[in-house]
Amino acid sequence: MELRMISVERLAWRTATTRTRWPPAAAAMALISLEDLDGLDDEQLDDDITDNPEPMDEDERLLTHWQAVASTHHVSVPPDMTGPIQEMTRNNQQREPIPFTPVSCHEKMGEVLYEERCVPAGHWATVTKGEDLYEQSISMGFMKLMRFICKENSAGRYLGMTVPVINHIRIKPDGNTFEKDVQTSIFLPAEFQPDPPRPSDPDITIVYREPIRVVARTFFGTTTEQTLSAQIAVLWEILGAGADVCRDGYMVAVYENPGVPRRRNEIWFLRL
Repeated sequence: MELRMISVERLAWRTATTRTRWPPAAAAMALISLEDLDGLDDEQLDDDITDNPEPMDEDERLLTHWQAVASTHHVSVPPDMTGPIQEMTRNNQQREPIPFTPVSCHEKMGEVLYEERCVPAGHWATVTKGEDLYEQSISMGFMKLMRFICKENSAGRYLGMTVPVINHIRIKPDGNTFEKDVQTSIFLPAEFQPDPPRPSDPDITIVYREPIRVVARTFFGTTTEQTLSAQIAVLWEILGAGADVCRDGYMVAVYENPGVPRRRNEIWFLRL
């Protein structure tokens, strides 16, 4: 999987300033993610540090770029994120896919409308944040998971990364408004499923989840609140009002970094 970085100017569209009501969407996902560190080259990094004339080593350059990306999301990245950023960058090609089991594929005139699949039982690392803005919750939660993955765990080592990253969004009883808290989850790699390392951060919880069956619709491109809202509405239209799926929450699966022009994402509905 080739993942590319984009400059801060091209990331500016991802900044949101208000919380959206439903059906404007579930929100832009994983706005600061480990994928933002992939594919860095000198020219791209220089785009973000031209205002700093002081020479920097590679670690400083990575942190400066990360801080520039974070600033577009109203989030600050502390200097102690240098280690996790470096570790993720060094291991960016070693990602393990979640072992889904396909159930069915529904097509119309050669187009895949949606797939049903089983997400296996297993241990997940989860963190819930409820900041003022959705993108702040996702960004700050993911930075915590980065630290856990990068040695802040009882194993004292880099654990590895799985894809996709899942964001869980819940809807209030009025059916229109998002709950403030957003949960970000990472499926632990197979090596650590039998005996999950304990997180150093008390905000991170290791949970065991039974298998779930999801209806998944793939879409390509941006993951803003508006685009997610549109994609969820499309899947509701395809399934129909009587579909036996959960109605008070949705999941968004993120596979690629926001620099990929037609990056892959999925909307997940949970089968009842």
